[in-house]
Amino acid sequence: MTPETTPSPARPDAPMTDDQAAAEARRIIADAYRPAPEVPTSYRDTSPLPAYGSTPPVPQPDNRIVPAWAAGTAVAGIGVGAACVGVGCGVWLACQGFAAVSLASVLFVTLPIAAVAAVAAAIGSALRTLKATYTEHHHHYTGPVRQENTTTHTRGLIARTTNR
Repeated sequence: MTPETTPSPARPDAPMTDDQAAAEARRIIADAYRPAPEVPTSYRDTSPLPAYGSTPPVPQPDNRIVPAWAAGTAVAGIGVGAACVGVGCGVWLACQGFAAVSLASVLFVTLPIAAVAAVAAAIGSALRTLKATYTEHHHHYTGPVRQENTTTHTRGLIARTTNR
């Protein structure tokens, strides 16, 4: 702001004259239509990447492990869903040939099939889990061994743990 374009009244509470008001209006309009300064919005570094040596890249294998029961349940769920869609579409197409059937009636026919498939998947998952709960551990030690069994009890609204 320059002093030529910014008139200041003698007193802040005094009303502006018509000339002062016109000068202030011109300043406000000029500020509003002044082009914004150019600011870069992106930058591309074109310098070559530094070389760190002649060592070839090392493979970094992905070692994430998904439990077999989780993968089996997911596959069973996808299969049940696909089967229900297929059976439902087949029933719907068959019913369309015989009469005008509403979507509610098709769902009423296919819901028991989906329920049986879901129960079968749940039973299979439960049986697989029960089969996997029994694991036999063999420990082979050389030298003296001291084994301690600790029983932990946690009780109360504010947790109090007792180890025995």
